[in-house]
Amino acid sequence: MDKRNRMIAIGLIGVGCLMIFGRWLGFFSIVALLFLLLGIYRTTSGKVKQGYKLLGVGAVLLMLDHLLLVLGICLISLGMFFVKSRRMQRRGGFMQKQSFSSRFDWDLSPWVMRSLSAWHVLGEADIDLSLAMAEDPETVMLFQGIFGDTDIHLSEDYGVEIEAFVLFGSIEFGSHRDTGMLNRLNWKSANYDSCEQKVKFNISYLMGDLDVRAD
Repeated sequence: MDKRNRMIAIGLIGVGCLMIFGRWLGFFSIVALLFLLLGIYRTTSGKVKQGYKLLGVGAVLLMLDHLLLVLGICLISLGMFFVKSRRMQRRGGFMQKQSFSSRFDWDLSPWVMRSLSAWHVLGEADIDLSLAMAEDPETVMLFQGIFGDTDIHLSEDYGVEIEAFVLFGSIEFGSHRDTGMLNRLNWKSANYDSCEQKVKFNISYLMGDLDVRAD
């Protein structure tokens, strides 16, 4: 029954997309849409890596056929990023980065943790809070973009709050994993209010994977 419901949901999404964007759809767009729908189906079925590959192929085909549409989506995302960064980063001295591709390897050795706002088309972040050395009592880390892969290793030394949204992809927290569309995570550690060092994560991607692990 679950498989049937997934197929019905994906079919309805496909029909809705055809009704909305039908006049702009050419051959490449239809093929791209098929890859995207198949990628969504694979991710919801548990075949996450295969689903991501199909989603990537569909996105590339869509970019080739609708470059202006893709650029428009990127500009909207970037504009929303600036608004969110201004609202969340209330203290001065934070670092702000916008780039096509970025990678943060903060799980290999001790690192200095500063408030950060990062936007990218392609991004990857590996964050181990047990290796972090915070400069301020409260650190705000904002990651936003089109494609993203984020791994967060929690530590009892920090009170952590996470607000995350992934349109297509998956969010894994401990042993629980949500895959498919419209994935959300709102979580605050039990020691957040009492902890002297606090970290707030805000993560949002059109297509992505978020993995949160505890000690």
